[in-house]
Amino acid sequence: MARWSSSSSLRLRPERITEPELGRSSPASKPSRVDLPEPEAPTMASVSPLFSSRESSCRMVRSPSVLGTTLLRLWALRILSLMENPMRALFLSAGLGLLLLSQGALAGTVLIVGDSISAAFGLDTRVGWVSLLEQRLSKEGFDDKVVNASISGDTSAGGQARLPALLAEHKPELVILELGGNDGLRGQQPAQLQQNLSSMIDSSRAAGAKVLLLGMQIPPNYGPRYTNAFKEVYSNLAEQKKVPFVPFFLEGVGGVPELMQADGLHPAAAAQGKLLENVWPSLKPLL
Repeated sequence: MARWSSSSSLRLRPERITEPELGRSSPASKPSRVDLPEPEAPTMASVSPLFSSRESSCRMVRSPSVLGTTLLRLWALRILSLMENPMRALFLSAGLGLLLLSQGALAGTVLIVGDSISAAFGLDTRVGWVSLLEQRLSKEGFDDKVVNASISGDTSAGGQARLPALLAEHKPELVILELGGNDGLRGQQPAQLQQNLSSMIDSSRAAGAKVLLLGMQIPPNYGPRYTNAFKEVYSNLAEQKKVPFVPFFLEGVGGVPELMQADGLHPAAAAQGKLLENVWPSLKPLL
């Protein structure tokens, strides 16, 4: 497949590529000679035995927070100590019931709809950035459940087609959209990418979910007109739809040889922590 260069400007090495025209629904012109194969065919991310899988998602669930568990124990002990006063015990029991209900109500679902980067292509899913996110949430006391519905090779059109069923099944409080890289590698029109992502944002909000958009960029070999138009899709959507977004999900990773797999396209295990750090500042306020 095409490779990111090791320079900071993120380069691929096709022999010669002519720049696509933006006015067509498919690439306006094909390279006279091109060594860029189609992106990987859609494949499901392999799921660790630690997690149960169903269709396209990997579900990871945590136990209640330490703070909540401690409060419940203290409240129960207090009730037992006041059993000689039935009325006080009754009121405390009611409060305990409300606390139990709130523990369940506070636990939300984070749905991630992405491609091979979020599916941890070529890696054990336990070391992928999504698994690291689950660990970070638990460490910081969040009770949110993480559902990873990412598929290697998926495009924005594929994600758009899958999203309604995912929203109906998981009823997420937050949807993270990590799509577009394969659209760019195939030379698909930025306008179509923007339309697909816009539809996904609208569908997620209609289902009552917040949205976080993860931006992607295409190497400069595709020509400045195309690469700039592609990059602007995400900033345009963030402004038009008023959604938080990460300008470049692979910031500090793409073009760094030791952080990329041998194919030059997919982040290595060593890069997964950096990917999480790129996302976390925008993600945490939405929880």
